Amino acid sequence: MTSTKDEISRAGRRDWVGLAVLALPALLASLELTVTHLALPSIAADLRPSGSELLWIVDIYAFLLAGSLVTMGALGDRIGRRRLLLGGAALYGVASVLAAYSVNPAMLIGTRALMGIAGSTLMPSVVALVAWMFKDTRQRGIAIGIVVASVSGGTAIGPLVGGWLLDNFWWGSVFLVGVPVMAALLIAGPRLLPEYRAPGSKRLDPVSAVLSMAAILPVVYGLKHIAADGFAWRWVGVIAAGLVLGVVFVHRQRRLADPMVDLKLFASRAFSASAIALALAIFVLWGVNYAIAQYLQLAHGLDPLEAGLWTAPSAAGTIAGSLLAPRLAQRFSSGRVIAGGLVLAVAGFLALTQVGPLGLLVTGSIIISAGLAPTMALATNLMIGAAPAERAGGAAAISSTAPQLGGALGIALLGSLITAVYRNELGHDADVTREALASPAARDAFTTGFHVSVTVSAVLLLLTATLAAKFLYESRPRT
Repeated sequence: MTSTKDEISRAGRRDWVGLAVLALPALLASLELTVTHLALPSIAADLRPSGSELLWIVDIYAFLLAGSLVTMGALGDRIGRRRLLLGGAALYGVASVLAAYSVNPAMLIGTRALMGIAGSTLMPSVVALVAWMFKDTRQRGIAIGIVVASVSGGTAIGPLVGGWLLDNFWWGSVFLVGVPVMAALLIAGPRLLPEYRAPGSKRLDPVSAVLSMAAILPVVYGLKHIAADGFAWRWVGVIAAGLVLGVVFVHRQRRLADPMVDLKLFASRAFSASAIALALAIFVLWGVNYAIAQYLQLAHGLDPLEAGLWTAPSAAGTIAGSLLAPRLAQRFSSGRVIAGGLVLAVAGFLALTQVGPLGLLVTGSIIISAGLAPTMALATNLMIGAAPAERAGGAAAISSTAPQLGGALGIALLGSLITAVYRNELGHDADVTREALASPAARDAFTTGFHVSVTVSAVLLLLTATLAAKFLYESRPRT
């Protein structure tokens, strides 16, 4: 009996067990950010960092993670994706131990920087290995949905794990969470994960690596400061400098015989439209998550842990949507499921415009997450499916970088919009702090800003749904 191409390419039991291994770093990626924010008060009391040092303890990880993604995706294509994943896992584990036992702010900032670089190896390697292990279109969609669900699972359990650790141990325990995860990956990975290295790949271009980081870091840095401090022309200048370096990076990629980012990928309508839809979906998701966290703490007076527990249920929507989307895509096209999910998310944002009781806020956030999850799962699958096998690492890096930049932009712009509306209601010098929102008028002004931000998000999602309907409506990832 002759085997068909689909039978040959279908993943077996070993691949599905390997997927469970790949889900571990995906879960850790989101859990780590959650528990670090919870530990900040304890870190401040013990190490006594300055205000700027405390910000760097949080931000340095995200900065270097975002800045290194493109380089690490290309490096995986050249040295082997499993090798990069396991090497990054080992570095992440060592850096986590050093962070847990840091004796001063400078040491903690340095070890967090190492964690960021190591963390940038994880998701591009995970997505690229999933693409190599699951060549069948339907199976790959399900596998990527499981990875997205794992990321959301980390968001959901982060407040619970972090809160329990901080109640029973010292602040360094939150950094040790990643050690057993990485140990399990290092033990099981060589046995269960295949190795793949793009044939004929040349050495990594160091100039391109520096340019990619030099382009992304200023953009993320400027956006985060706009979100934290409000609009200022100096941060616009920093962002502009990053964009200029980005143009230089693109120009260099066009001239290289073996570019770090294959710009030909963007000639595919499915690839480019999926990347835009993915970035915009994360733009509104991170923006609304930031807005809800601020709303709960400033307008309702909750502490960060309580706010985290109220926002945790939204992860259930992401998990459900990311697991259901690949099954729906088997009956309909991926583009139709993406467009339908975005319209569902609009309904969730409209619910948030009526926010008063916390129950309605939770319901709206669950609907939003469930509606955006198909974009996160299916757009990633479309991007990977549009790329040739030897460029899967680069495509995976782009699919990881697009939401990072979209999310940073969402927090900055939507956060600034809330602040602008608040100050317009109360006066340009009004502070947005827990103490400043003590009066009913101030809380009403902040709530107005919140409503404006979710309305803008709903409009933006309608435009994104239109984009998906026009350019992705009949799109299906190629096998």
